Amino acid sequence: MTELPNMSQGIVLVIDDEPQITEIIEAFLTNSGYEVHVSNVATEGLRLAKQLKPDVILLDIMMPDVDGYSLCNDLKSDNDTSNIPVVFLTGKDRNDDMGRSFKAGGDMFIKKPFSCERLLEILNIILLSTKH
Repeated sequence: MTELPNMSQGIVLVIDDEPQITEIIEAFLTNSGYEVHVSNVATEGLRLAKQLKPDVILLDIMMPDVDGYSLCNDLKSDNDTSNIPVVFLTGKDRNDDMGRSFKAGGDMFIKKPFSCERLLEILNIILLSTKH
């Protein structure tokens, strides 16, 4: 029996202060063939983003240490991370939050709760559009 090569669909960094959410996303995306890294602290997430240079970042807006908007601004103003797509994950549903997400440099906005299948569809769309 031949072994399949270990080919990752892409590297995903999940930055969310809720461990239950990051565990679910990590398990689902890993099973879908992605290499997944997780941080439950925004400042650690920024360090990981610079170190790993993932293909996409899933970023929560409401976190205790630094909010997602500020973190996204930091990512987009750094040459090492400015081209990494950022998908905001949030429990908020107001239109101005969506607008703030895009102004901060976000590429997509997903409202919690969301299905893992929907998240996978969005990841595939973003990664296909960035690998032209």
